[in-house]
Amino acid sequence: MIHTMRWFGPNDPVSLMDIRQAGCTGVVSALHQIPVGDIWSVEAIRERKALIEAGNENYTPLHWLVVESLPVHEHIKKGLPSRETYIRNYRESLRNLALCGIKTVCYNFMPVLDWSRTALHYPLADGSTTLRFVWEDFAIFDLFILQRPGAENDYDPQVRLAAHTKFKGMSGQDIQHLTNTVLLGLPGSEEAYGLSIFQSLLDEYAHINDQKLRENLYYFISEIAPLAQELGINLCIHPDDPPKSLLGLPRVVSTSDDLQQLMSASPVRANGITFCTGSLGVRADNDLPEMVRKFADRIHFVHLRTTKREENPLNFHEAPHLKGDVDMYEVIKELLAEEKRRKEKGYPETMLPMRPDHGFQMLDDLQKRTYPGYSAIGRLKALAELRGLELALKREMSTF
Repeated sequence: MIHTMRWFGPNDPVSLMDIRQAGCTGVVSALHQIPVGDIWSVEAIRERKALIEAGNENYTPLHWLVVESLPVHEHIKKGLPSRETYIRNYRESLRNLALCGIKTVCYNFMPVLDWSRTALHYPLADGSTTLRFVWEDFAIFDLFILQRPGAENDYDPQVRLAAHTKFKGMSGQDIQHLTNTVLLGLPGSEEAYGLSIFQSLLDEYAHINDQKLRENLYYFISEIAPLAQELGINLCIHPDDPPKSLLGLPRVVSTSDDLQQLMSASPVRANGITFCTGSLGVRADNDLPEMVRKFADRIHFVHLRTTKREENPLNFHEAPHLKGDVDMYEVIKELLAEEKRRKEKGYPETMLPMRPDHGFQMLDDLQKRTYPGYSAIGRLKALAELRGLELALKREMSTF
């Protein structure tokens, strides 16, 4: 696999030299400064690419291999008439990325929020911290802070009672902290939505159910995947995170069946998957090694991380990369088998770009400001573990 790390741009506390010294040759980045729905110009893409490649003549070369993400405008997700304008813009951005030699584009189709957690610095036994999602805490936000109409229908009576009891004991600071955590915006941003604005965004999905969101996703992919195929670009959708309905919003990229329906909606190979083991691994009913085998030809990008379901299986936290609920040994083994198959079939691209995802806050990084889950040392540790497992599996597979 091609080892990469995510870089949020010039304001990222983790530098490109940090990524280079971690042993990566690829960078995963995006133009977060461009408003969602606007066209990514050739000039803006080349500017970011030049930043990433600066110093390549003197050091181990770095290249911008993956866009994560080229965001999908909410009007497309909601299927509004104006989606045609945003789809045209999306197509133009793909053309410009292809002109600049960038051929892997990750995106997601989660309404309103890209991901959700209730704690960004959950302490582990060794003193490091990680991301965590607690269903009861999410219920506190939904029921008693946001006070979303109809929210009580989404929680069992026991959860509602426990959430209410806990909410009554929270300080104003506790409430604000939970609010800011849940409402954290797009990855790479430290800005959170205000409550009134956030509720208005949810209201706009009041009449969009599971089936309608699927229809909007399949329409979008049928409009852009054929062009991506012509351009030599691999599109790869990121699974829902977490893979379940939240805030009354449908989630349609959470299971093997969801992925199968999407792959069938546009049969071209460019319509592919970002195989995120953490997002998919939250669900006990997702058999990840089997999913790699099933969708092997459509996997264009890999996020390797693992989560640990807690005593309440609706709660989970990011776990050490080789110790959580994901069988990382079997997953990487299947990914390496797919790379071998691609090489034997003469594919133009045989190696999958991979990045270690959601590293712990640890060591010196405990005192630094970093994007949640994207500290340097935590991801370095994760990459070292994953690289070692990959090497061992390659030796084992070559022996047999």
